[in-house]
Amino acid sequence: MPEKRQLAAPETGISIRAGLGGRSNALNFIRLLLAAAVIVSHAFPLGGLGEDPFFTLFRGQENLGGVAVIGFFAISGYLITRSGMQKDIVQYLWARALRIFPAFWLVLLVAAAMVGPALWLVEGRALDDYVSRASDGPVAYLLENGGLRIGQWGIYDLLTGTPYGQVAGSVFNGSLWTLIYEWNCYLLIGALVIFGSLNRTRFAVPILTAVVFSLQVARFAAPDTLGALVPWFADPLQINLAMAFLWGACIAMYADRILVDDRIGLMCGFVVVFTLLQGGFALIGFPAFAYVLFWLAIRLPARVKKIGAVNDYSYGVYLYGFLVQQVLAYAGVYEFGYVPYTVSALVITFALAWLSWHALEKRALMLKDWGPGRGIRWWYDRARRLVTTRRKTQ
Repeated sequence: MPEKRQLAAPETGISIRAGLGGRSNALNFIRLLLAAAVIVSHAFPLGGLGEDPFFTLFRGQENLGGVAVIGFFAISGYLITRSGMQKDIVQYLWARALRIFPAFWLVLLVAAAMVGPALWLVEGRALDDYVSRASDGPVAYLLENGGLRIGQWGIYDLLTGTPYGQVAGSVFNGSLWTLIYEWNCYLLIGALVIFGSLNRTRFAVPILTAVVFSLQVARFAAPDTLGALVPWFADPLQINLAMAFLWGACIAMYADRILVDDRIGLMCGFVVVFTLLQGGFALIGFPAFAYVLFWLAIRLPARVKKIGAVNDYSYGVYLYGFLVQQVLAYAGVYEFGYVPYTVSALVITFALAWLSWHALEKRALMLKDWGPGRGIRWWYDRARRLVTTRRKTQ
């Protein structure tokens, strides 16, 4: 009988950088799961079912959606830092802007120009009354939120009849708050790109991480004191999300030296679970969680790695999830129970994410090598050639 061929187990002993090289990893699949986890978590308060039970299980540290956001920031820290190591500051900021702003502006427009008017008409109100420059109207919604910092959550009194709206008022998309923190982390890495610190002085990122870690410790030890000394740190999310991002950035800086090891992966997984259940997740669990995510991205089966390898729907899922859940809640879908409500939200959100990626996000990313994406050197050389040519013709 012919000898049966056995599939070789994924290689271990390789570096994180080698394992995550190209498209042969499951990072996009993991990000898709994290985005779906946010929807699963939000379904509790948006469906009128109270607090996400994971918040109690995790000793008030995070709910399931919060853990997913930490995972997003850790993965982003790795990817953005690797990007910064390959680009000048103009290329870097252009690429980051193309990834975050077009889809973000579109979801704002969908809320203000499609969902809002539809709800307005359903309630029997005249459309002329909807289109106004009132401080809580659709125009203000676009202008107040267009720079990523959310200044207006709702439009008029729409969606106040949902279970969440009865508590929080008019809120169209409560997930968008994280994006300004993400952008601030981009700017932090951008500062290092300007000074060439990512390539010439690798220790800059670990030093920065150590500084933020000390602030994280101080935040828990004396939260009121830290906020009084530096008002910017009065918002604990400034430190917490930057901490998650920087752990990913640290791994990126030493990705060629950090090995993929199942023993380390399992140990870090134990640390994540233990700190979530017993406490200390923000201090000890964050770096362990970051390693687990990259370890899984490399060690998951090849068929899983194919999911999202070419098309990244995770950002669209994150952008549209809350909005879809609110509209479904407005329609009373939550009355059928948690599972139908959540599944409906996931299906519709994934469809919108598919449209967002193929209609806009993918096309925007095609411009990354256009204009500013050519880089400072290219524009400098072109300007010099133009000056030289003009001098010769004079």
